[in-house]
Amino acid sequence: MITAFGRYLWLHFNHQLIYKTWKPKKLHLHNTSVINKEMSLRQHGLQIFQAAINAVLPQNMIKKNINIEGDRLMIQNQCFPVHKNVYLVGFGKAVLGMAAAMEEILGDHLLQGVISVPLGIQKILSETGKEDMLLKPQTKIQAMEGAKHNLPDENALKAANSIHHLVEGLTADDLLFVLISGGGSALLPAPIPPVTLEEKQYLTKQLAAKGATIQELNTVRKMLSLLKGGGLARAAYPAQVVSLIMSDVIGDNLEYVASGPTVPTLHSKDDCHKILLKYNLLSSMPESVKEVLSQSSMKMDKEEIQTFAHVCNFIVGSNAIALEKAKCKSESLGYNTSVLSTVISGDVKTVAKLYSLLIRYVCSVLAAASSKYVHVSKMKDEILQMVVNMELPDFQLDGCLELLEETQHSKKPICLLAGGETTVRLQGKGKGGRNQELALHLALELHHAKSKIPQDLLTKYEVIFLSGGTDGQDGPTEAAGAFAYSDLVDKAFAEGLNAEDFLNNNDSFTFFNKFNNGVDLIVTGLTNTNVMDMQAIIIQPNEI
Repeated sequence: MITAFGRYLWLHFNHQLIYKTWKPKKLHLHNTSVINKEMSLRQHGLQIFQAAINAVLPQNMIKKNINIEGDRLMIQNQCFPVHKNVYLVGFGKAVLGMAAAMEEILGDHLLQGVISVPLGIQKILSETGKEDMLLKPQTKIQAMEGAKHNLPDENALKAANSIHHLVEGLTADDLLFVLISGGGSALLPAPIPPVTLEEKQYLTKQLAAKGATIQELNTVRKMLSLLKGGGLARAAYPAQVVSLIMSDVIGDNLEYVASGPTVPTLHSKDDCHKILLKYNLLSSMPESVKEVLSQSSMKMDKEEIQTFAHVCNFIVGSNAIALEKAKCKSESLGYNTSVLSTVISGDVKTVAKLYSLLIRYVCSVLAAASSKYVHVSKMKDEILQMVVNMELPDFQLDGCLELLEETQHSKKPICLLAGGETTVRLQGKGKGGRNQELALHLALELHHAKSKIPQDLLTKYEVIFLSGGTDGQDGPTEAAGAFAYSDLVDKAFAEGLNAEDFLNNNDSFTFFNKFNNGVDLIVTGLTNTNVMDMQAIIIQPNEI
């Protein structure tokens, strides 16, 4: 498997916000080499994907979840009194749009705010005509840019210090809104003195290089941070803290979204000490780190520590929310639709095998009237075993079976949806992203599967697969993701392109950009939101 350090480089360095290096281009939706039926499925796939993105755009999320009437502010059926006593802080890639919507709603009730946002984001939003995501000229919110390449830096540290200064001066009469989204961890670096940002980064890099897990890295980061691991909520006490969170983590565990600044950590400094001992770093760690780890934890009243009674955390955007809207859109387009899972994770090769097996299973069930498809039961067992091995507790195979039974009667086409975040094993120097790699691996799996199943099975159905990142940027590329289908590999080979060679070099973007004039790339432009990835499998009998 890819090491934590390799995953860190892939997700944080290669997945940087490259605002200035490209401009979104339109998909070639009318290429004459693609049959009309296939294009219709593609267009439907794009509409479904766009519906998922629209559901979790920052301004849409805020306006859907928050209403204000006079001095009463309602959030998901909870009421908070406001009387010109509101402050606001935030950090993350989607926070600028969230803050703009919040300021519009709060009006004169908002007194002051500070947000930490990615470098260059205000200019890009302005240049792309997304003024609704920008703060107004007379804003009370200070937007501070930093974290170049999605890595903590001095500018992000200044923003974090400004946020800390604002919240620690609040009283029990004040209401603090905390806006949190993906990318927030890099935008909120505030080491506990005397630890410096450089020392903290050095230590975490040493841990990553020695193979520490992501969980171990996060534990050490939080124990050395003033604001993460519940630190921001502690600093704001006794003010009422209301966090509005857009989750970009599997399972929506709030402790891991931006390292949980408003959530009490389950770990202690003893845990941090054990991790450093495990990787033989105790003797080489900076003296400042030793000093911090030897100190007793900052404490509130015992009851407050246990309950964080002054904190209310609300998830306003998540992969599940996006998939639910995608399902509604799919059904409106005439598809029998089911959401398979919101926690798809693991290596793209393994996930591609699961999806390939699922596609073959669905096609076999739909064609079950023919006696030559007797392998259906075996495939179902294989799927269930893969789901167990991949630890996908919410995978809804039963829901898929119910959908297939309904489809056999209604003859409607099928759309299966899923979401989560996969990983990529880096072995080459090409250009790509996890969604494009997943799509190309799936195409390769379907190609190889032709020798294992009746030759006419996949030809009985039109199958389109898409995988896309809701942030609009898959790795360091201009694409959000890509489409795949059963004869993609054969068609590419006819153009002199060997899909397997491109995958061996992690060069999926180059493949899709060259193949068929780039028609299979999904390009949305940066969406300024992020709730991980979405996949869709669309299956339609060729007789329709």
